Formats: sequence, C-alpha cells, structure tokens
Amino acid sequence: MIIKAPIDLELTQNSGQTSQPPWKLDNNIYSDVVVADNKAVLFQVKQKENNLDFNFIGDISNKEATKKIKTIFDLDFNLNKFYKYLNNQPELADMTNFCRDLRLFLAKDKFECVISSVCSANNSIVRWTKSIDDIKKSWGNKYTYSEKDYFTFPDVSDFKNIYCDDVEEFECCSNLNNPGECINNLKSCGVGYRAPYMKKASEIFTLEMDLDDISKMSYDEAFDTMLKVPGVGPKVADCILLYGFNFRQAFPTDVWIKRIVSYLYFDGKDINVSKIREFGMEEFGDYAGYVQLYLFHYARMSGLMKKLKGM
Repeated sequence: MIIKAPIDLELTQNSGQTSQPPWKLDNNIYSDVVVADNKAVLFQVKQKENNLDFNFIGDISNKEATKKIKTIFDLDFNLNKFYKYLNNQPELADMTNFCRDLRLFLAKDKFECVISSVCSANNSIVRWTKSIDDIKKSWGNKYTYSEKDYFTFPDVSDFKNIYCDDVEEFECCSNLNNPGECINNLKSCGVGYRAPYMKKASEIFTLEMDLDDISKMSYDEAFDTMLKVPGVGPKVADCILLYGFNFRQAFPTDVWIKRIVSYLYFDGKDINVSKIREFGMEEFGDYAGYVQLYLFHYARMSGLMKKLKGM
C-alpha cells in the first residue's frame, strides 16, 4: 500500500537518530520486525516517488499496521507547514535545500531507544548501531521470514541479566577464569564503559518504574526522571525523550549543535551548552526536535560542519 506522505526514506533511516539502528536493506526494501498489537510483525518499506510503499507480514489488521508505521516514520507530521516556518527564519531558511523530506525515525521499542541513546554517547553512528544490532542478535527473539533472520530487542526485564561484571555475580560465569569469555557479557558487543549504565537502566525500568509512565509525564518531569539513570546526561535524556517518547520540545544539544547554533545566532560566540539547549527549546518550541535534526544534517551536507571544525 502507498502511504501518501512525503519522506526521504534513505535519509531518514541513516540520519543517526538514536531510536534504533537502520533497518535491514535488501533490494531497496527496508525491513524489520516490529511488535504491534502485542504481536511480532515483519514491516517492509520502500521509496515510491516521494512517498512510502508499505507492506507487512503478520497477524494484525491493516488499520493497526498502518497506524504503527505512521508512528515510526512520523508520517502525520506536516512537513510543508514546517518548511514554511523554516523559510520565515533567515537563519534556517537554507535547510530545506539539504534536508527535504527528512522525518523523525521514532522508536518501535522504547527500551531499545533508551539503550541506543546511552550507547550513542561519545560514540560514532557506525559503532553504536553495530553494538545494538549485536545485542539483538545475541539476546533478542529471532524471527525468520523468507530464510532471512530478524531479531527484536531484549525485553527490559531480561536485559539486566546479560551483563557479567564479576565471576561470582552470575552462575554462567562460575566456571570461567575470565568473565570476559562469558557469552552473557554485554561488553562483547562493544559498548565498553557504558555496560554498567545499561544494566542499571534495565534495573530501574524493571524494579522502580514502568517505561510507559514516561509518556504520561510533563516534559520537565520526564527529563528529570531520565537524568536519574546513570550514564544519562541532558543530551542523552533529550534524545530518549524525542526519539523514544515523541516529546517535540526536546532539543538534544552536544558540542556540534552548540557550535552550529552559536554560529547561526550568536556570531560564533562560545555559549554554554546548557544555554544553547534552553535557547533552542524557547526559540523553536514544538519544532525544536525537528530543527535540531535538520540543523545537524544541514551542517554536514552544506559544508558548515567542516567550516566549524577549522574555527
């Protein structure tokens, strides 16, 4: 079925959003297993002109599948209205020439987004996406369609048992001289020092609160809640809230967003990261998340990023 909503599928998939790794690409079709209506379903999408051609394999209704795919690719967001907003901002007007039809790539699994976002901190897109894929292959549920294997992300309640830090902590390590040899060692997926943070996140969202409760909070309450998770600073918290819970006012700010915004709005002055974050939220309002996404891609594609590196 064709869903008539403009999207650049390749750009959206590969824009580095921390909701999840890019889906499996084969013959111009992106596919992954998505849990919808509590059932595992294979979703397949491809570019059809500037729209999305969508197919699915699984025991759910067309209505439920369409609702889910629209959520994941944010297809109900009015890009044309957003572009009118950008074109009325002198500092942002040029972005549509480099980012047209880029959309938010929202989480199909909220806990996967939490771990992906933690894994992305001080990490390259290539490395964190490989780590998340490796975690899924090692401990997720496996589904096979047309002789191709797909894996869901481990459940939050199971995830806390896959990190071994001490040979005495888990029975599976008791006969090993080196806990690093254990198949249940999360560090084997290349997450490094982030492993204990990920483990603690799984404990918090298993024992102390339900992830779904985040959606019911105000943005400020949700932000403060995410900051209580070890390894989650303001930027990672905003990534989780934007890509995982669709808080549009979130403005994830790292050193590059700081430099880009400082260049466009403050004559290149060295403004504190927290001040840039506050400025972005106040200046762009409910468009903050989209503006941040477009700013970063625009800087990479326009040559601004290269210019800022030399300053």
